[in-house]
Amino acid sequence: MKRFFVTDQGKVREHNEDAGGIFVNQAGQILSVVADGMGGHQAGEVASKMVKEYFLQEWKKVSQINDSVEAEAWLSEHIKVINGQVFQHAEENIECKGMGTTVIAVIFLDEHLSIAHIGDSRCYRFQDGQLEQVTDDHSFVNELVRSGQLSKEDAELHPRKNVLMRALGTNAFVDADIFSTSWHSGTRLLICSDGLTDKLSDQDLIDQLALTVPLKTIAETMVSLANQRGGEDNITLALLEHEEMKAGDPDC
Repeated sequence: MKRFFVTDQGKVREHNEDAGGIFVNQAGQILSVVADGMGGHQAGEVASKMVKEYFLQEWKKVSQINDSVEAEAWLSEHIKVINGQVFQHAEENIECKGMGTTVIAVIFLDEHLSIAHIGDSRCYRFQDGQLEQVTDDHSFVNELVRSGQLSKEDAELHPRKNVLMRALGTNAFVDADIFSTSWHSGTRLLICSDGLTDKLSDQDLIDQLALTVPLKTIAETMVSLANQRGGEDNITLALLEHEEMKAGDPDC
């Protein structure tokens, strides 16, 4: 599997409150995580880093995930655990009071992707020339879009665009969207924080994901475009491609 991860502070923020990575278990299976933290006094940075480090360490312990049922169960269990840890840390440390983070965690199997999602970071599938957003934002504005009160175009300009209805660590218990979907050889998966999607349109994403160049080149170009267009937020993305590996093939 080809893969590449990058996180960038952007042009305005003093700290990078995004975190994540691409992790490998004992069977060589991949888990990718993107978390976009929130909270004052760098607390968002604490929350997202806690999520990253937790999933990194727990995934290392996994010997094998056999199917999407096991993958979804693993994600459900560990989302609950890390949510409790982030919430408890915020309760016990006044400087972190109210902190939280978005999270997308994706387990990659041969024919299926199993996804856990909370917040407004996004997962896109680029398959057979078509781009599909496979996660649904847990945001105030997206609730207005879903109820027909606001168009998708107007939502992009709404002043409360970044108000979340759900985040990890802000309550003792949280509901995550957990589901599985298919992918096949040639499919590219983009997992990203809103620092990217606030600046790049769907057409921008299509234009980049359709290129037959290394994933590193695509990812770094996306970050560069977001920064050229203001870079007001941190920018994080994981880009992975399903392929039938041949001996000697590079990862990206």
